[in-house]
Amino acid sequence: MLIENKLLTSPAPHPQFILAISILLLTLLPQCSSEIKNTHIVADRRSLILFEQFGFSSNGHVDISVKNVSWKSRNPNAKPPNLSNMGFFIARDVAAAARATAAAAAMDTTSSCILSRQFAHVIFRFDTLTANNSTFNASIANPGSYSLMFGNCQPEFEISMHVHTEMYNIEESSGEKVYLPVGQTLLPYLYLGFFSIYASFTLFWAFLCFCKQRSQYAVVVGKIHLIMAALLLVKSLKLICAAEDKLHVSTTGSPHGWDVAFYAFGFLKGIMLFTVIVLIGTGWSFLKPYLHEREKNVLMVVFPLQVLENIANVVIDETGPATKDWVAWNQIFLLMDILCCFAVLMPIMWSIKSLREASKNDGKAARNLEKLTLFRQFYLVLVVYLYFTRVAATAIGSVMGYRFEWVRYFLGEAASLVFYGFVFYNFQPVEKNPYFRVEEEEVGGQLLAKVESF
Repeated sequence: MLIENKLLTSPAPHPQFILAISILLLTLLPQCSSEIKNTHIVADRRSLILFEQFGFSSNGHVDISVKNVSWKSRNPNAKPPNLSNMGFFIARDVAAAARATAAAAAMDTTSSCILSRQFAHVIFRFDTLTANNSTFNASIANPGSYSLMFGNCQPEFEISMHVHTEMYNIEESSGEKVYLPVGQTLLPYLYLGFFSIYASFTLFWAFLCFCKQRSQYAVVVGKIHLIMAALLLVKSLKLICAAEDKLHVSTTGSPHGWDVAFYAFGFLKGIMLFTVIVLIGTGWSFLKPYLHEREKNVLMVVFPLQVLENIANVVIDETGPATKDWVAWNQIFLLMDILCCFAVLMPIMWSIKSLREASKNDGKAARNLEKLTLFRQFYLVLVVYLYFTRVAATAIGSVMGYRFEWVRYFLGEAASLVFYGFVFYNFQPVEKNPYFRVEEEEVGGQLLAKVESF
């Protein structure tokens, strides 16, 4: 038997949920930061409520405490509910759970109650509640990725309750609880490693800017380079906060405030990254000392989009799929991110068009060729970076299995590091920056004709 139930009692002292979308979003998006959760369900008549997914080892446990359980029906003549048709269960085949719930809803009957299905390993039913505050424990014998769900086979009744859940594995060697899923136990060390790389990167960039500022080539150190230094610093701080967050969650189940710092630096990093991309794309501080009105408008669009995206991210992480509006917040997050990605591409395309027109008029073919080539490379690398971090890395990670969930995070951070390296190398404050390099104009004129079709 997969689950061993233990009932511990203490003195007595909320439209249909789109489950398939929730499961997909749980697969594609990073999981929540804490594995000890408190969820308040209010007047909820969903047939199936997905609380969370967790990767268990062979010594996994689920602790659930429920209190203040109540139900009501909009039909004043309704009969009392059959409490055995309400309860919590875990399942590995969440797709089957979604199909069963849809079928039961279509038949409008309790004869196909999901709690009676083979894939549903029941933790407890409401008819076993003996007190206003009851605690149940389930032991996981077979390792895998499981979903904790609440099933209500009588959706005419609206359920209200406070739910406290703890999901963890127990280390065989030390006997200590590990609140991170099996596939995320390496994340604290992964983030710490990338923090070391970015911290070194930040120091090197600051040293480079400082040396060039004091040299005879001080003019090549522009304001954009200082903003890039600030970006590296904020990125480093975000990573160390992420490492501390995951470390505390692993040992205690709670981030102990590190999630607040992580969200704060994550917000600043997002704002600064897109700002740097837009400023470089416009050629500010390289090609010109000012921004056109339309370029300023892009920044004014990106800022509020980033604010909304980060608000949605916090809500997603702190609430979980059991919340009614969780899917909507995920849709807002994805929409804001897509809009930001499209917005930052526009200034680069404007600069490429401007360089083409300038190459036909000012006669500086070689210099314009280098600028145009660099902007083409920057555009292509940016597109690849955005696609890989938003789609490819997530897709690769999702097919690796629950034990290798860390691969998704590693690929995302590695791709970001490569992108940062490309940008900072090509726009570094040195005398021979491609923007200021002067080649033979005759050679440039011949090569420029080959790229005008871009």
